[in-house]
Amino acid sequence: MPAADSPVLQMTGVEKRYHALRPLRLAELTVARGERVALVGVDGGMAEVLVNLVTGAGVPDRGEVRVLGQSTRDISDGDEWLASLDRFGIVSDRAVLLEGSTIAQNLAMPFTLQVDPVPPEIVARVETLAAACGIPESSLSRFVGDAPADVRARAHLARAVALDPSLLILEHATAGLPASSVAGFADDVVRVTGSRGLAVLVLTLDEAFAMRVAHRALKLRPADGSLQPVGKRRWYG
Repeated sequence: MPAADSPVLQMTGVEKRYHALRPLRLAELTVARGERVALVGVDGGMAEVLVNLVTGAGVPDRGEVRVLGQSTRDISDGDEWLASLDRFGIVSDRAVLLEGSTIAQNLAMPFTLQVDPVPPEIVARVETLAAACGIPESSLSRFVGDAPADVRARAHLARAVALDPSLLILEHATAGLPASSVAGFADDVVRVTGSRGLAVLVLTLDEAFAMRVAHRALKLRPADGSLQPVGKRRWYG
């Protein structure tokens, strides 16, 4: 068992080659329990590689990734890796919402395989989760394909936090949002993750979102993997 004060995520001396002109390099990154850290300037390809490294779907060519004290290299087989995914919640367009199902049915999926109809004992959990993530009750009956971008973004957030992961990863979570909706979504992320004490890693090109949502907003220098502060933020709950 990891020590209570050990980082949720620690990446040290990481290098990973992928389909880009240069490899992903990350000299050192730690995310503590209850801390929100944003990496700014991370494009789509790099973000996908980072998510894979953090979740153990891939291992670095060099360096080490540790989640809750365990190196991702020590995950021995597919069953252990699938079990380890429970530690993560991921907000990403790559995490599919079912377009032909309602928002409520999509939010029920972490709790039950039966969503048509949603079982009565799950309805209250769905309503509580939706309210916590800023989804209006009137939107729960809407089909995902008909829902506005801000509701879809919050549905992704709700699905990701439903089972109380140890680390929430936001992968370009505001890419489909109009600029007018970003601040409100950021405030919901802060409220939802703060109340749960979640560690959060934000991968984004949106500096304003990063500054609003994170305790630490950092810019990655691709040449050497160092991280530079984007701006001063106070560490608060």
